[in-house]
Amino acid sequence: MLDAPIVPMLARMSSPNILMMLAQSSTGLIETWWLAKLGTNVLAGIAVVVPVLMLMQNMSQGAMGGGISASVARALGTGNSDLANELALHAVVLTGVIGLVFAIALTVLARPLFEMLGAHDAALMAATAYGHVLFAGLPLMWVMNALASIVRGTGNMVVPGIVICAGAVILIPLSPCIIFGIGPFPQLGAAGGAWALVAYYAAGTAVLGCYCMSDRNAARLRFGKLSFAPIRRIFAIGGLACVNPILTNSIVGLTGAAVAAHAGTAALAGYATAARLEYVLMPIAFGLGAPMVALVGANIGAGQHRRGRNIALTGGAMAFLIAETLGIAASIWPSRWLLLFGGNEQLLETGSTYLHIVAPFYGFFGLGFALYFASQGASQLRWPLIAGGLRLVIFAGIGTLILQSGGSLKLFFAAGAVGMLVYGITVAWSVSAWRSTSSSVD
Repeated sequence: MLDAPIVPMLARMSSPNILMMLAQSSTGLIETWWLAKLGTNVLAGIAVVVPVLMLMQNMSQGAMGGGISASVARALGTGNSDLANELALHAVVLTGVIGLVFAIALTVLARPLFEMLGAHDAALMAATAYGHVLFAGLPLMWVMNALASIVRGTGNMVVPGIVICAGAVILIPLSPCIIFGIGPFPQLGAAGGAWALVAYYAAGTAVLGCYCMSDRNAARLRFGKLSFAPIRRIFAIGGLACVNPILTNSIVGLTGAAVAAHAGTAALAGYATAARLEYVLMPIAFGLGAPMVALVGANIGAGQHRRGRNIALTGGAMAFLIAETLGIAASIWPSRWLLLFGGNEQLLETGSTYLHIVAPFYGFFGLGFALYFASQGASQLRWPLIAGGLRLVIFAGIGTLILQSGGSLKLFFAAGAVGMLVYGITVAWSVSAWRSTSSSVD
């Protein structure tokens, strides 16, 4: 991590991670495809749960997980394996507690939250049935992602990739069995998809836990006394980083509510289905970003600050190219994506309008999101978080005001495109402004 050529090293480390993240995101997309067979109301109901689910996923995996990976990488970069072991234990305990708190809070608040996000009547019933089961499994999700982050912090991207890809292979056929009652499985409808995800989190937690407790992992999970210092190290990066997924998923939730209020349930389903493509970009950006957390953290821990910045900018450029290619394709052929989830005319019209306008700017979203992870490794999160706040204000704030003032959905989505552009440029500028001195990065 400290001296290999940057591009081949990033490609080698990110490839299994991108595969892992695509496999993980594909499970949610395929599950949504199955749930869409239950009707537009179910699809709209699941649409208001997705931002909450992705908030938990991004907080546990990208934000707090990035803090865990960066802390472990820095400890190993300085040669302190005992500290890395302590961080592994405290990461699991900390995330388990956080997951339990969210599970209780979201279960209690589920129905009013989903109503606020635009679900009503049959859509609200589907959202509540799905959400209650999913929220009960949040502690497993948080711990599974913590364990994967511990392993990634050692520079090992292969093991988490194998575990999560194998889980996806099992989950894809399991979901329809539980949703529709195929074979010996009960027919649970919308809730069945959530039960399949919970089973996936449980299996992933067990396998990754066994690996982290073995001698094969450089940061070994061992039982011992708990103290505040390792938790503070993780929170110094991961706690602040949790603001970013809150901003990102608040945009999806608040703008979805604005679309539902303006044009109804079918339009909400169309917008949410189109915006769901952004949740494919996130895994790609995370696939590059997670190695950058470890690489930037290890290089800064070793005093190689200029190399850390070069790694970040190189990875950001790679994320831009991948995301922009996908965005241009989605803009030209939006129906190829939307028809996978339904043929409702308003769904297709709203989703196509969104992708025509916003998807050409996906490269800037991928750029900013990948560099956000690199900024975690450098403990330089101020400007990435400011950029996320600017995007929220532009799209969910100014865009919603435009819509409420009689503007069209085209103008509303144009605000979303501007928000993505500002987000990517701002984060890239902040990373390019890193200095090569330890005082500017530590």
